[in-house]
Amino acid sequence: MRRPVALRLHATLATAIVGIAVAVVLPSPQASAAVGAATGYATQNGGTTGGAGGQTVRATTGTAIHAALCGRASSSTPIVIEVTGTINHGNTSKVSGSSCNTADGVIELKQISNVTIVGVGGGAVFDQLGIHIRDSRNIIIQNVTVRNVKKSGSPTSNGGDAIGMESTVRNVWVDHVTLEASGGESEGYDGLFDMKDDTQYVTLSYSILRNSGRGGLIGSSESDRSNGFVTFEHNLYENIDSRTPLLRGGVAHMFNNHYTGLHESGINSRAGARAKVENNYFRNSKDVLGTFYTNERGTWQVAGNIFDNVTWSATGNENYPAGPNPTSTTTVGIPYSYRLDGASCVPDIVRQTAGANTGLKVSNGSCSPQTPTPTTPAPTTPAPTTPPPTTTPPPSGGTNLSLASGAGADGSSKADGTSYGNVRDGSLGTYWSPAGSTGTVSIKWGSATTVSRVVIREPSGTSGSIGSWQLVNNDTGAVLASGSGAGQITFGATSLKKINFKINSSGGTPRVGEFETYAS
Repeated sequence: MRRPVALRLHATLATAIVGIAVAVVLPSPQASAAVGAATGYATQNGGTTGGAGGQTVRATTGTAIHAALCGRASSSTPIVIEVTGTINHGNTSKVSGSSCNTADGVIELKQISNVTIVGVGGGAVFDQLGIHIRDSRNIIIQNVTVRNVKKSGSPTSNGGDAIGMESTVRNVWVDHVTLEASGGESEGYDGLFDMKDDTQYVTLSYSILRNSGRGGLIGSSESDRSNGFVTFEHNLYENIDSRTPLLRGGVAHMFNNHYTGLHESGINSRAGARAKVENNYFRNSKDVLGTFYTNERGTWQVAGNIFDNVTWSATGNENYPAGPNPTSTTTVGIPYSYRLDGASCVPDIVRQTAGANTGLKVSNGSCSPQTPTPTTPAPTTPAPTTPPPTTTPPPSGGTNLSLASGAGADGSSKADGTSYGNVRDGSLGTYWSPAGSTGTVSIKWGSATTVSRVVIREPSGTSGSIGSWQLVNNDTGAVLASGSGAGQITFGATSLKKINFKINSSGGTPRVGEFETYAS
């Protein structure tokens, strides 16, 4: 039986004042309060911009947040919701409308896209009230505190998760938030940051997770392996029993995080998961990396970490710690650029930058805090929240060269019933799959063609199966790019006659629905 978390929040929770459900529309010249830009995996798959370019609305109650969502022209109309004050059960009610799907007792971001929720003014506190993201994409949550969300006892909200994502969620950036509980499962609390049922391309950055039995998970069970491509950077995990996070299948990247007071286990890579763990600082903790509570093992790549007063248990049934001398058991390609602080300064830079109400400061890449420049990116056209159409429209920025006259496709051995040509027929209803878990599919032309961007699309319902890959110039053998997972790949403009997408690992049977190529 898991013991309660040793420490408790030092401050007594303030009694929330029930506000009036009014959303104030701010003048259109006002820029979004959100600053900086998404990092990590949230930059992939088309990127994460939230409500940038849309109307800015001020809300002081949960009902006002729902009203702002429901007052949009459509469920994908961009909006920035600036939140101030305390949001609680007493001021959060369901609001109906054609552009929303809300509920009482939880901030519901369901079947919507292109939304930013950002704390402003004296701060925004979601008190005993969770934030639930479901069937949605392109969401930013920034500069808020979510505390004491319960799954049992009273009041309950969001299944006990401070922030929870489930059911076909794409592109979420959670930044400079404070997520905290006052105990473990026996006190009625669950996870602080949970992702399940096909949630992908998520970044948690510059945040604090503390005083909880469970930090969070990626995948709700050993069979829920459709999640992944998650980045954790410059976060503080403090006084937590386990799950920092628990990773079932999928790929995660943890860098420059400070972990302190992990009582039972930390990063739990299991069920075929692959974790890249670099330049983190682990202090006063137990079993900070490994596979725990199962015999379905995961893997990890480690580099540059510091283990300060970390203890390790003995290897045994359902217990496979990475230490006491962690070594890599896999290689994880990262498709985005990032700057690494040295692990020795991570506790200090995280102390200065992580959490809500810290001025949204970030590291400059040399262990010094800086305030990022406000960004107001142009509006984006949202991807559909319903299943993708059978015909895949090319993204903006040029013509899909794979569909050009004279183009063709070939590759390594293919699975029965599939065809190389299926990756260049403009349809996600057909696909190529290798005969095994690895293989190569290629696009070729009769004469040299300049390519600088590739988009790999998986058929509906199979996303997340592609693991690590290389994009290779078949003419010269040069590796143009490497990484993991489907999505957009950019590289220096290259003239070639044939380009190979080489799948080096996979979680199950990889499938490529479309292999799109672009000149720019």
